[in-house]
Amino acid sequence: MTATLIWILVGLVVIGLYLSWTAGRLDRLHARIDAARAALDAQLLRRASVAQELATSGVLDPAASIVLYEAAHAARQAEEEQREVAESELSQALRAVFGEVQQVEAVRAVPGGEAAASELAQAVRRVPMARRFHNDSVRAARALRRHRKVRWFRLAGHAPFPMAFEMDDEPPVALADRPTS
Repeated sequence: MTATLIWILVGLVVIGLYLSWTAGRLDRLHARIDAARAALDAQLLRRASVAQELATSGVLDPAASIVLYEAAHAARQAEEEQREVAESELSQALRAVFGEVQQVEAVRAVPGGEAAASELAQAVRRVPMARRFHNDSVRAARALRRHRKVRWFRLAGHAPFPMAFEMDDEPPVALADRPTS
C-alpha cells in the first residue's frame, strides 16, 4: 500500500516537473517573440527613417521624392492594425524608386550619397532577416501552444496567441545586390 502511494507521488512529481519545464519553455518562447518583435520594429523604423531622409535630401527627382516620402511617413505613423500594409507599401515604393541601378548611381554620385545609399541598402536587407527571426519564433510558440498538455493545463496563462508579421519585404534589385563595406 505505501509502495503504491510512493510511486503515485513520484509520478505526480515527475508530471509536475515536466509541466513546469514546458511552461518555462513557453515563457522563454514568448520572451523571444517580444525581443524579435522589438528588433523588427527597430529595423522597420530604421528603413523608414533612411528612406524619408533620402526623400527629403533633394537628391531624387521630385516625383520619386514625393512617393518615397509619403510611403515612409505612412509606415512610421501607421497604427498597429495597419502596420503590415504600410510597410508593404514602403517596400513597393522603394522598388519603384530604386528599381534601376541608374537611380542608385545618381544617389551615390552626390556628396554624401555613397553613405546614404549604403545605409539604405543595409536597412533594406536587414528587414527580411528581422521578420524571418520574428516569424520563426512565432511559429515555434504556436507549435508548442497547439499541444494538448498546454491547452488542458493552460500553461500559456493569459498570454495572447502570437501573430506573425506578414508584409512584402522584397528589396529593390539595385539595392539588394549592392555589396556594403
